[in-house]
Amino acid sequence: MNEFNENVIAEFRANDGKVGGTFEGRYMVLITTTGAKSGRPVTNPLVYVPDTDRIVLIASNGGADKHPAWYHNLRANPRLTVELGAETYTGKAEFLTGDEAETLFNRMVELLPEFANYRAKTTRRIPVIAVYRESA
Repeated sequence: MNEFNENVIAEFRANDGKVGGTFEGRYMVLITTTGAKSGRPVTNPLVYVPDTDRIVLIASNGGADKHPAWYHNLRANPRLTVELGAETYTGKAEFLTGDEAETLFNRMVELLPEFANYRAKTTRRIPVIAVYRESA
């Protein structure tokens, strides 16, 4: 993990999910996935789209031509730990397609217009993932 992400994660955990700088006022979440190759837990800070009883993640990877590692981790094991504000819960990822994925991607663009640039920078289809809270 890089130092930038480590600092964001530390700030998130110290402030019940609130982060300053470029992420101030954004919908932020920490997800901990199981490494597809390593089997080790990996935590990533992400922005998300709130959507009723689920959160929606966009695997933009900043518009790079490959999916982010956390996406591959969720493909291998869709269960994850979600830290949302001061709450931590187990979630399950569902990979969305079609109109639903397009609608939710466009909602992310409304929240953070730079996501339109990420889509323009790559030829890959940027995955849209819904995360549902697992029932206890």
